[in-house]
Amino acid sequence: MKDSPRQQFRWAPHVSGCASIKPKDYEPRGEIAALHEYDAWKALRESGDALQVGDLLEGEDGRLRICKYVGFEPAQWVLPEPKAPVEAESQSAVELEPAGQSAAT
Repeated sequence: MKDSPRQQFRWAPHVSGCASIKPKDYEPRGEIAALHEYDAWKALRESGDALQVGDLLEGEDGRLRICKYVGFEPAQWVLPEPKAPVEAESQSAVELEPAGQSAAT
């Protein structure tokens, strides 16, 4: 997890259940072979690259687990809604005006 969102995550009240996370708040750090998230946590801690609160682990099956003070909990990506193309809206407004007349008349 990037540092700025990590600080917000750390100080937010703990809620249980599936965490909603944004892809823009994360960047990949690598891969680790582990039996489960606690095995990965232990191996990374012993390697000197310990997981921090807010860090995310993704299993081979695509399941996401987020590291919290109380352990690991499920997480899911929250993707932003795609924005409507602005160009298409402005073209349709132009097509509605009669040819040869401006909007000021």
